[in-house]
Amino acid sequence: MTKVYNWQLGRDMDYPYEGAYPEQQFAFVFNINRCIACQSCTMSCKSTWTFSKGQEHMWWANVETKPYGGYPQWWDVKILKLLEDANPEGMSWDESTAGGEASPYGNYEGRTIFEAPPTSLFPDSSRVLGYLPSDEEWNSPNIYEDNPVGRKGEKGKYHPTGESLPVHNTWFFYLARICNHCTYPGCLAACPRKAIYKRPDDGIVLIDQEQCRGYRKCVEACPYKKAMYRGNTRVSEKCIGCYPRVEGKDPEGGGQAMETRCMAACIGQIRMQGLVKLEEDGAWAEDRMNPLYYLVHVAKVALPLYPQLGTQPNGYYIPPRWVPRPYLRQMFGPGVDRAIERYSHPDRELLAVLQLFRRDHRIIFRYEIEEGPEIYRTKLRGKPFTLYNDTVIAYGKNGEELFRTTVEEPLHVRSAPLQNSI
Repeated sequence: MTKVYNWQLGRDMDYPYEGAYPEQQFAFVFNINRCIACQSCTMSCKSTWTFSKGQEHMWWANVETKPYGGYPQWWDVKILKLLEDANPEGMSWDESTAGGEASPYGNYEGRTIFEAPPTSLFPDSSRVLGYLPSDEEWNSPNIYEDNPVGRKGEKGKYHPTGESLPVHNTWFFYLARICNHCTYPGCLAACPRKAIYKRPDDGIVLIDQEQCRGYRKCVEACPYKKAMYRGNTRVSEKCIGCYPRVEGKDPEGGGQAMETRCMAACIGQIRMQGLVKLEEDGAWAEDRMNPLYYLVHVAKVALPLYPQLGTQPNGYYIPPRWVPRPYLRQMFGPGVDRAIERYSHPDRELLAVLQLFRRDHRIIFRYEIEEGPEIYRTKLRGKPFTLYNDTVIAYGKNGEELFRTTVEEPLHVRSAPLQNSI
């Protein structure tokens, strides 16, 4: 083991290899307040990458209903139980150190999946805390879809009162997932063949199919269970981040870097994907006008999925506002309350940046805001709120303008002769 710095944990962490970081990293933000579980992302990925024989169970992109759903079933419950058992002294966050890019959420005081004691690892040759899902757990990608949690101790009964913010008594939410293309991947750490690597161009995690021998150590070690074994070829496969599109080789993009298939198909407009600049230690370099940098490090409304696992995932989520806070803190870490408060009462810039989600298939590298007129003033959840019709402008890799959009959606009125036509 060697020491690497994990800024999501706010401390150095044990990892089997020295840190090696690309100049820019593939990353994304999902706003799950907007997700409607239409499964357009799921099917766009399936129809592009995993429609062949032996890939029937492979859903590199999926949407699961929390708290009960999961693919494979119970993946998060099982890894969290293993992590809890590996931390008999408990796990906690010291939030007194929170602040700045080196430690935005505070200091995680507990073991990660790479720091579990040898007695927790099975088999003995394992380098990473994990488990292999059973065949039955891979069978149902939509298990418990739309199943809400009701009154505690009363199975099958919902809470009789009406629901209102800040927390619903009966609740569920949709968690859209792809491979997080982690900075410290569990799959890469566990592979005895060294068949898994991060692309130096963009940090996308790939499996070398010629080097893989199908030992399934990656399946066992990935805490998010996004490495999957293909029985007929006897090798493992996983999300490839649609890297030809990210490289700008998709003919549709005309040479421009494009978002992945699952991002581009999103009807609910919950997704934004991009490339962020990295420092030599793997932390995000300051890039104030990159929308992902803004959402993660400035507005701090987007949080990593299960940061306590230690993989430093590059997938971030804007938490759902109606879900009990203890559940969300376990899932997204200690920044939940601040993120929800900021999202529930957006300032002028945040409201403008949120308009960038799914306005174009091309990757946004920078944005600017042109201030517009005041159009509405009210109280929003008990606090004063003013809406301005600002224009937000998105730019590509070379500084070219991609598109511009306004905060207020335009209203188009058809002329009388065309009112009933399409």
